[in-house]
Amino acid sequence: MTEKAGTEGWVPAGIDTTRPTSAGIYNYVIGGKDHFPVDREAAEAMLAGSPNTAVGMRATRAFLRRAVRWLADPDGGAIGQFLDIGSGFPTAGNVHEIAQSIDPDARVVYVDYDPTVVACARALTAGNDRVRVIGGDLRRIEDILAHPDVRDFLDWRRPIALVLNAVLHFVTDEQNPQRLIATVRDRMAPGSFLALSHGSMDGLDKTLSPEQIQTAEEQYRRAADPLVLRTHDAIQRFFDGFTLVEPGLVHVPRWRPDGTDDGALPPEMSGVYGGVARLPAHPTGS
Repeated sequence: MTEKAGTEGWVPAGIDTTRPTSAGIYNYVIGGKDHFPVDREAAEAMLAGSPNTAVGMRATRAFLRRAVRWLADPDGGAIGQFLDIGSGFPTAGNVHEIAQSIDPDARVVYVDYDPTVVACARALTAGNDRVRVIGGDLRRIEDILAHPDVRDFLDWRRPIALVLNAVLHFVTDEQNPQRLIATVRDRMAPGSFLALSHGSMDGLDKTLSPEQIQTAEEQYRRAADPLVLRTHDAIQRFFDGFTLVEPGLVHVPRWRPDGTDDGALPPEMSGVYGGVARLPAHPTGS
């Protein structure tokens, strides 16, 4: 990529730069460089009403790095294949960078429904023959699984890590997120993993006003991405059929901390739960 997507000089054909995207908002808040002015405007409006949102987004990215490091480590998950759906704009500490720093042969498939994200990710990973980038929407999971770069590039006879980092809270209950996860789970080999993070109001409702919550939700509605904040119990149900590894489903700063998270606020102020779970065997009847 010769120019950043955050400048008007690099815009893939057919991209609407007048409407913010969840990927662009997220990239701006965590300090990335791939976003448009409309994303920055939406992010600043959200942060003005709910400044702790930045803490949560950065803590979520840090959770992703720690989770992938553990998954790739021979003493952890010992996983050499990753399917990252809803990957977002590339930024420091991408899944393939972390996984391949531990296992140079690790394979990664990135999936995102935003064509700007896909174009950026393809440019970044050009020349890396163990990475693929495809366009796809989690809500149409069968299409993703049928894509040759998912179906054939990954070896489904061996364990795979499914990464769903900060994406399921953009899937409504009517779109049945549990079914989407189960569809992938039922194709996985035993020993596979699910790494997931998800926004929640648990703990935040005592410190944020209704107006602050409404501001964040409105910015995501402008981006055409619904924001569905779920409880701990509701998020834990996404791990049905898997066995959570220690420390379970916790606020992301508490998941195997390594001292890199911002410790200025209590972990629950991140507003995000995260967990990693192993598939011991295919669920009965699947």
